[in-house]
Amino acid sequence: MQWITLISTIVGAAIATGSAMLLDRQRWKRECLARDTQTRRTLYGDYLASLSEARHACGNVARDPGMESSTRRTTAREAFGPCIGLRYQMTISAPSRVVDASEKAFRSLRDLRDRVMEGVLAAEPVYLEGRRSYDDALAVLRARMREDLRVGEDGTAP
Repeated sequence: MQWITLISTIVGAAIATGSAMLLDRQRWKRECLARDTQTRRTLYGDYLASLSEARHACGNVARDPGMESSTRRTTAREAFGPCIGLRYQMTISAPSRVVDASEKAFRSLRDLRDRVMEGVLAAEPVYLEGRRSYDDALAVLRARMREDLRVGEDGTAP
């Protein structure tokens, strides 16, 4: 009779320990997922802000017909610089769908910057087409980022 009590106690302890370990593992996974999501959210925000700042700087240069050619090139190039490092962070931190979209947005903005560096002004069709191409690529990028972060149409995350 004592053996049954001892075995029951050991089995009960094993079940309790196993349950506690399983629950801890699940909590750890949830915390890792939340931390990874927050890291990507921060990176996505920084990347979008960097692209936006570069686009606005290029737009300002394109709206200044009197700017010297060398100043135009330097200003546009320097405005685009911060995007480069964040681009590489995106390639190692984001899922491939987001990376593909971020590359397209990056290249579209780089092409627009190159046109501005060549002296294209904001009212010219080449600039407007480049701007439209960038805006379209940016819209796709934002949508894919929202999908990755599981942000709903109402702006809430699960």
